[in-house]
Amino acid sequence: MIVTAYATTGEQWSDEENERADEALRRRLNELDVWITRITGFYHGIGHTEPGWAVEIDLATGIGLGRDYRQDAIFHVEGDRLAVVSCAEQDVAAVGSFRERVDPAATQAFAINTQSLDLP
Repeated sequence: MIVTAYATTGEQWSDEENERADEALRRRLNELDVWITRITGFYHGIGHTEPGWAVEIDLATGIGLGRDYRQDAIFHVEGDRLAVVSCAEQDVAAVGSFRERVDPAATQAFAINTQSLDLP
């Protein structure tokens, strides 16, 4: 799963609010005692970047975390398949190859280009 805690679409939070939420999510993920790593999403069209966490958890836990951290959606990765999951409706929308969206030259761990995603 890929989960974030930054301001969701259409909302504006201060840098401090975003960082505080992100740190709270990181602590909560660490308490789950699962594999996690930083991953940053970016959208070239508007120059938006958003740090998040790739984490080895099941879909229900991911949706719960998304809801707890006021997210519209989370990403589900299985093998090379990437999907967007609505936290409210729990709709899963397949969007294609995960690997094709990873930028290995990114300066922060990995980055996933969400420009070509049709988000629910």
